[in-house]
Amino acid sequence: MANLKDLRIRITSVKSTQKITSAMKMVAASKLRRAQVAAEEGRPYANRMERMLGEMTANLPTLDGAPKLLAGSGKDEVHLLVVITADRGLCGGFNGSIVRETRRRANALKREGKSLKLFCVGRKGRDGLKRDFGDDIIDTLENVTRSGADFTVSGDIAGRLVDMFEAGEFDVCTLIYSHFKSAIAQEVTPQQLIPVPPPVQAEKEEEKKEATGLKPTYIMEPSEEEILAELLPRNLAVQVFRALLESYASEQGARMTAMDNATRNAGEMIDALTMTYNRTRQAVITKELIEIISGAEAL
Repeated sequence: MANLKDLRIRITSVKSTQKITSAMKMVAASKLRRAQVAAEEGRPYANRMERMLGEMTANLPTLDGAPKLLAGSGKDEVHLLVVITADRGLCGGFNGSIVRETRRRANALKREGKSLKLFCVGRKGRDGLKRDFGDDIIDTLENVTRSGADFTVSGDIAGRLVDMFEAGEFDVCTLIYSHFKSAIAQEVTPQQLIPVPPPVQAEKEEEKKEATGLKPTYIMEPSEEEILAELLPRNLAVQVFRALLESYASEQGARMTAMDNATRNAGEMIDALTMTYNRTRQAVITKELIEIISGAEAL
């Protein structure tokens, strides 16, 4: 049984930890409000951009003259996975779930005989993948979402991906990030960036138009190919920016939930330790009284 001094030290230590976790919870909650608003406001623009691209792509008779970002390289050999995680921990299973999904997808690609490259946005993603896929990590960007998502950074990442694709360094690029649903729910989402896939929303709209017999005709100036050549890189930056917004909101929600659980667990531990301390102290006092009474009776 621990002595009273050890119990007092343990209780003091847990109380200090509880203060830290409570403060981290409040900070995460404050950041979450702004991050959630930014993520929700960014979704309509990104979704509309996908829908517009889908409608423009549907008007192309073939992809022969389409930009390379849309038509692809014609091969499916080298896959680039862009993994967006946090730079810090203490956010529950946020980073671990993304790393597990990336590891699962990477192993599946290697089993199919594909070449793999990893581009990590966030230090935790690199730390979780470097043991198994250290040779496949081409670069890591840190502190990208430390103060929130920035469209300038998203544009730089998108521009780098376009340069790598045009240089023939990969054939398919897939983005893996955490989609924000609520403070207690985040969903790991893979999204193919290059070549740009037909958007699901646009496909549903197309099916609806075919069923009703109403199909609009678009007149474009300049040509569809020229518009797509300008629009596709911009869409790439928008999708990366949306992923950074979603990831930042998910990180803050996961951290707030994790720190709330840690604070409540610390309170339960303090109660248990305090009860143990009181019982131990009572036992010590009782023992001393018995010794004093026994000594008095012996005299």
